[in-house]
Amino acid sequence: MKIKNNIAVSASGLVYNPDTGESFTVNPMGAEIIGYLKEGEGQKAIESKVLEKYNIERSSFEKDFEDFTALLQSYSLVEDE
Repeated sequence: MKIKNNIAVSASGLVYNPDTGESFTVNPMGAEIIGYLKEGEGQKAIESKVLEKYNIERSSFEKDFEDFTALLQSYSLVEDE
C-alpha cells in the first residue's frame, strides 16, 4: 500500500486530496505513518519504527494500523502497488 503521490500532508497533520477536494486531519502518529507510506515503507518496517519510538503494544499497533489503513483506503488516499 502506498499513499498517492498527489496527496499533500502538512506538518500539522492536514491531509488534502486534490482528486476529490477533500481534506482531513490526522494526529501526529497518523501523519508520521502517512509519511512512511508515501516513502513506500511496508507494514513491518513502519511497525518497527513506531514501536521503537512510542510506548505501545505490538497488538495495539497492528489493530490500529489495520483500522487506519482501511480509513485511508475508504477516502481514496492510497494506490495499489
